[in-house]
Amino acid sequence: MAQTVGRVLVESLEAHDIDLVYCVPGESYLGFTDAVADSNRIRLIVCRHEGGASFMAAADGRMRGGRAGMLVVSRGPGMSNAMIGLHTAWHDATPLVVLVGQVERWEAGRMALQEQNYSRLLSDVTKLVIEVNEPAQASEAMARAFHVAESGTPGPVAVIIPEDVFDATTDAPPARPRPAALAGPRLEDLDRLAQMLATAERPLIWIGGAVHPADVADVAKLAESWVLPVMPTHRRPHLFDPAHPNYGGYMSGRLPNEQMAAVEATDLLVALGERLTVSTTQGFTFPAAPEPQVPLVHIWPGPEEVGRVWRPELGLACEPAAVVRALLARGAPSGAERRRGWVARLHDIHHKIVKPEWQPTDDGVNFAAVVAAVGRHLDPDATVTTDAGNFSTFVQRFLQIKPGQMYLNSVVGAMGAGMPMAVAACLRRPGTQVIGFAGDGGALMTGSELATARQYGVNPVYIIADNGSYGTITQHHDLRYPGRPYLAATQLTNPDFAAWATAFGAKGYTIRDETEVEATIAEALAVRRQPVVVHVHSSLQQINAWRRRPGS
Repeated sequence: MAQTVGRVLVESLEAHDIDLVYCVPGESYLGFTDAVADSNRIRLIVCRHEGGASFMAAADGRMRGGRAGMLVVSRGPGMSNAMIGLHTAWHDATPLVVLVGQVERWEAGRMALQEQNYSRLLSDVTKLVIEVNEPAQASEAMARAFHVAESGTPGPVAVIIPEDVFDATTDAPPARPRPAALAGPRLEDLDRLAQMLATAERPLIWIGGAVHPADVADVAKLAESWVLPVMPTHRRPHLFDPAHPNYGGYMSGRLPNEQMAAVEATDLLVALGERLTVSTTQGFTFPAAPEPQVPLVHIWPGPEEVGRVWRPELGLACEPAAVVRALLARGAPSGAERRRGWVARLHDIHHKIVKPEWQPTDDGVNFAAVVAAVGRHLDPDATVTTDAGNFSTFVQRFLQIKPGQMYLNSVVGAMGAGMPMAVAACLRRPGTQVIGFAGDGGALMTGSELATARQYGVNPVYIIADNGSYGTITQHHDLRYPGRPYLAATQLTNPDFAAWATAFGAKGYTIRDETEVEATIAEALAVRRQPVVVHVHSSLQQINAWRRRPGS
């Protein structure tokens, strides 16, 4: 029976198990939103800015265990505003499908209102752009988009549909989901990897975002039986328990000298589901690009990534979890116990450098005190989100996130992720504790999504570190131009964020002194019936969790 393309697309999304769709309304896809109104399985989340909506969809793609998040935006300005979420999903290898309403077919090519060529615009931030002009191909295109977004190296895919096509009718049935084609390791590669791990004296496993939380238990079993240290990589701390004796530390950007010296002592580095980014590799210095200074094994789901920058000693383009299961089935090699000292060395260094110790500051609260207090109230299934900025180094150092909990952010470092991702976490993980961290810069980029939280009855706790500055850029300025004035380029004038929160219907708190931290954080985290904003007047002297500004 013939029906509109909008209704066929809704049925296609239902077949792909999409229950949350993030959007900012636009006339270019009204035929789709009209059809969603008849669905009892899809919830349309109307956001306040396409940048916020795209961050939410990207976060959803992170939380769905390898399945894509869904975003719908209008043409021109709508898609341009959403680019930040696509950029994040592209660099973070997050599956995401974005449906874009285009100008009507009859006016295409005439520079119609808000018309753009999306195959050109999105070519550098998507895996594929699919333009649909035939109503019969719309659902097929949607199925292809999900398949490509979730296959190999995950990433964003865009489907472009003209406004008049949504209301056109078609007899084409909704396209069913395509079964995932998952690559497994070759037997000869497994043999070589097992041999390399068996003979290494100081092997090191980096576990990254292509390893799903559901597979972390198997990684822990492998670490225990084969006596291997495991380090979660930059902004993926929830992938291994810091309390586990085989935890080797957190491989963040700008690693402390003592920890970096220990890491460099490895004689075999296995990047398990880690793309190998500039942050994790300390600016392409470890492993050195393009020729690593230690034998490198790179295990990643897409072949285009293995060998792209680094020459690995062994590359496996396959599902990382399949490699772990295959090694477990083989059993541990003899003599693995000799590595106990190496594992313990890395473990001890980590816990030495993350001890909850800090010095007071006289220009505001040392943000370490706030993060440590949050850690004392963190639920076992909590979600933590962070915006981009130096304040997040305090979270990475002093908040020991573990499996069962979730950590969401923009790995590529896009500002504005904190609040939208917190809202998305509340919607995807209802009833659980969600705490978002942001700096004063990022808070006013997408903080208005607090209105979205209120609209849909979700209640994140949002903690703002306000040091009156774009702190990361201030730090870069200090390092590059020591002694030169910095305020003109980085200074900020901020509102009273607690009062700002109450205007949205949230609960607002203010922390001006370290003596107020414990009681205020405890009270804020006990509120569960409305969103909470905690305004922390934080120190600029303590520029990050590891460094004070010169002269401080």
